Amino acid sequence: MILNYSQPLEISNLSAWLDTTLRSNLSEFWTLLIEFVLVGVLLLAAYAVIALVLIYVERKITAFFQARFGPNRVGQYGLLQSLADMIKILLKEIIHINKVDKFLFYAAPFFMVGASMMTFGAIAFGKGLQAVDFNIGVLYVTAVSSLGIIGVLLAGWSSNNKYSMIGAMRSGAQFVSYELSAGFALMTIVVLSGTMQFSEMIHKQEYCWNIFNGHISSIIAFFIYLISGHAETNRGPFDLPEAESELTAGYHTEYSGLQFGFFYLAEYLNMFIIASIATAVFLGGWMPIQIKGWEAFNQIMNYIPSYVWFFSKTGVLIFFSLWVRWSFPRLRIDQLLNLEWKYLLPINLVNLLVMVILVLTGLTLTDLFPSWF
Repeated sequence: MILNYSQPLEISNLSAWLDTTLRSNLSEFWTLLIEFVLVGVLLLAAYAVIALVLIYVERKITAFFQARFGPNRVGQYGLLQSLADMIKILLKEIIHINKVDKFLFYAAPFFMVGASMMTFGAIAFGKGLQAVDFNIGVLYVTAVSSLGIIGVLLAGWSSNNKYSMIGAMRSGAQFVSYELSAGFALMTIVVLSGTMQFSEMIHKQEYCWNIFNGHISSIIAFFIYLISGHAETNRGPFDLPEAESELTAGYHTEYSGLQFGFFYLAEYLNMFIIASIATAVFLGGWMPIQIKGWEAFNQIMNYIPSYVWFFSKTGVLIFFSLWVRWSFPRLRIDQLLNLEWKYLLPINLVNLLVMVILVLTGLTLTDLFPSWF
């Protein structure tokens, strides 16, 4: 297979060429083994690189909001600061704590990283750039992402520290509460799309993104999902589980070195995962802007690689998340739970019912104006 350079620079073209080359020279077993190993290594590398980039970006954006410079010492414009911090964490001594439940204490960080990594693999980064594409993709993502709370609860329980335990209990209550709203918001779009498979859901948004196709119901689901996802990542103003002024560092107070690094890494990747899922479900994923009948415009949009579209949309949502974090004060625990159980969840249930009615009566934009979409 020869790469077609007249097409956008898609990584999927390279992967198809690699698959053809391996199959022409090796048996099926060795071809699949090499491809599985390569996919695993690339996912791990992307996991680490995206986390380092997000750490740098957040520190710079935070500095901008607070009228200061941010990292500006290591490398040009501080670009190597995140890398230096990573090396420092890897070299730091792991402090051993007395009277902890050693097995649970050391297993907790792997639950956090494992849950985010399994979710990370289901993200469609571009056309053909998806490690797993289940026909129940939305259900799979909701299920495996929920495993992360086990790591939080294990960390708080096993640390033999009252502050860690309180932080874990807060995080458990917060996560379980807002997981409901996040799940119902995604189910609202599943009803609209008629599928749980991310690739199929993205393809159906070629000419009209889901956020517009479902009228006001889709927009409500979009904002509820962003609020709920932001709360699930324990980031301000929903950062009660890690409230420094009350709990020192919360559930990971007793962790140090690489163990603390796992929690830190998972926190930033969870922010990226929430934005990525919102991009795929509501904003067309890697699909470019397309207008039916505007062929010249569509060709120009198609020339931009699909992964550029995906990271651009995801980046906007991450910026919005950081903007919220540094604009609002921390909520009290009663305010946080009241927001979910008294407002978001009832609105979500009614919104889901409205979406079912819209779909059954054919009042979505693609049904009302099929020639447009």
